[in-house]
Amino acid sequence: MKPRPIFQDLIKRAKESRKFIQILLGPRQVGKTTLATLLEKELHLPTHSASADVVTLEDLSWIQLQWETARALAKKNKSALLIIDEVQKIPNWSALIKKLWDEDTKNRTNLKVIILGSSPWLVQKGLTESLAGRFEILHVTHWSYSEMQKFFDWDINQYIFFGGYPGPSNLISDLPRWLNYINDSLIETTISRDILLMTQVNKPILLRRLFQLGCIYSSQILSYQKMVGQLQDAGNTTTLANYLELLSGAGLLTGINKFANQQVRVKRTSPKFQVLNTALMSAQSGKTFEEAQIDREFWGRLTESAIGAHLLKRAR
Repeated sequence: MKPRPIFQDLIKRAKESRKFIQILLGPRQVGKTTLATLLEKELHLPTHSASADVVTLEDLSWIQLQWETARALAKKNKSALLIIDEVQKIPNWSALIKKLWDEDTKNRTNLKVIILGSSPWLVQKGLTESLAGRFEILHVTHWSYSEMQKFFDWDINQYIFFGGYPGPSNLISDLPRWLNYINDSLIETTISRDILLMTQVNKPILLRRLFQLGCIYSSQILSYQKMVGQLQDAGNTTTLANYLELLSGAGLLTGINKFANQQVRVKRTSPKFQVLNTALMSAQSGKTFEEAQIDREFWGRLTESAIGAHLLKRAR
């Protein structure tokens, strides 16, 4: 498969630069690893790849080990590529990478580095000023309609219902398998590994139910007080707001506040739920593709959610 248009500049820079750090941020299953693989093929460089997602509680010595392995390749072959996936799993990662990068600069080691993160909020939280001027961030978003149409020949109705995930695109004719993929490989993996494993959440069941509620009410305004009324053991509105922020940072669900000139007024507004990919909304609806189109009220909200997700993607 040819790379997405947004990857062209990255490939060009990787070929022209002696050494660089590129941080790719985006939710799971949008093509970050595929991009890294394509880049490896384009550069024809010896490559060392490693993922912090395979083992929990990785520490800084793990990064040091991966970097030294890639350094050995670079010294032997004059240049090399290092790919580190799920870097947000390692606390204080950016300070060590800054140190290693500066050592390579001093020793003239030509090492190109790609860092992947499936939780943009956690990755950016882990970035420090020490890395300033040493890296670029590329936001890898959910796939647009034009991309799904180009690569998979989808029509607009298919995109509205099945969303912008390329991975399960070949499963849409088998709805049970598609649902299993969305629920198990995307939703559950994201909530379990990117939120609950990495952040202190006192009420994990509440976070999951808030996600479900947000999918049901996507494209609708729902006050926090009404959320409390619909969720058992909901606690206070501050807890719900924090959980919604975690879901947003993981690329699942966000809340859009009304525009106001004063920030304090923005914080007081009730959020409009917005799924960041309509596949999440469809998977929670219990409807088939045909049933969704017949239910005009649901289809209208699904269409509005597709437009909202597109605008948020373009804004990022």
